[in-house]
Amino acid sequence: GEYEYELTLRTDLYTSKYTQWYYFRVQNTRKDVTYRFTIVNLMKAKSLYNMGMKPLMYSQKDAQSQGIGWRRMGSDIKYYKYNTEDGQTLYCLTWTVCFPHSYDTCYFAQFYPYTYSDLQRYLLTLVSNPLYSQYCKLRPLCNSLAGNTVYLLTITNPSKSAIGAAAAAKKAIILSARVHPGETNSSWVMRGFLDFILSDAPDAQLLRDLFIFKVVPMLNPDGVVVGNYRCSLAGRDLNRNYRTELKESFPCIWYTRAMIKRVLEEREVLLYCDIHGHSRKNNIFMYGCNNKNAQDQLLHERIFPLMMSKNIPDKFCFNSCKFQVQKCKEGTGRVVMWRMGILNSYTMESTFSGSTL
Repeated sequence: GEYEYELTLRTDLYTSKYTQWYYFRVQNTRKDVTYRFTIVNLMKAKSLYNMGMKPLMYSQKDAQSQGIGWRRMGSDIKYYKYNTEDGQTLYCLTWTVCFPHSYDTCYFAQFYPYTYSDLQRYLLTLVSNPLYSQYCKLRPLCNSLAGNTVYLLTITNPSKSAIGAAAAAKKAIILSARVHPGETNSSWVMRGFLDFILSDAPDAQLLRDLFIFKVVPMLNPDGVVVGNYRCSLAGRDLNRNYRTELKESFPCIWYTRAMIKRVLEEREVLLYCDIHGHSRKNNIFMYGCNNKNAQDQLLHERIFPLMMSKNIPDKFCFNSCKFQVQKCKEGTGRVVMWRMGILNSYTMESTFSGSTL
């Protein structure tokens, strides 16, 4: 019909798959007309859209006149399987929507967008704040394949000891995000963490006194810039390549691992956490490794996630956490850092939808 649109997502560059994330514009809208949008080439069998999740919509007119930003919209939402004429199994997402204004420009997205430019603007506010400069240092870690800067933040309070012994004794905590570019929620989680750890909250000040934080807020800027869902500019899943020796092919991962190796030579790393988004489960949860072969470390990896579930029981689900090292995950940051000696090494997954707790 006149108001029905079939949409085909572009695959990640140099791949034939990874159609999941979307972010598109609709112009010249008509008010009080029911539009239907159907994305016809999704690949995952399960989706939170069948559990109540709605697409996000942004109206330029609402933003300008009422200050309304992104919001969940849509009715008659279905996610279903179908077979193509050539025998391929794909999945469709379909929804209807009535736009709030005529002649508006609106955007739809799977999750709240967070661009490389958003990160750069945010980092500029940090380095422009003279208070933050006392305990937050920003430097380039490396350049990506396309020449985009991968940033590294070092956050800690100055040591009160004149001889520096206290600084040398500080343990490190390493955090990273956005290795998968379509998982924009990981950037929002990272931003929330940075807002907190740089604040004057007593807990934040104590953490800066006790630890040195090394933070890589966007591991895959190239994938973010070109609109990939999962891969780098070369069409590779960076979170399966943390064992790589190919510095030129995987600079973002190679330099991140090298940085962590240097930190391990200087001090104990108490925690490594790589922040992700999850499209098929609700809540926040973690994947850890299994220390079952070391009797003195038995169940050690479960302590931090259990503490998380006790502190935020309305959002963090311990029952969704898994602690194992599968062969197919050997190249992930979580497993590689664990094998490098970081006992508390985790992937933290944040839902695209919401909490069921």
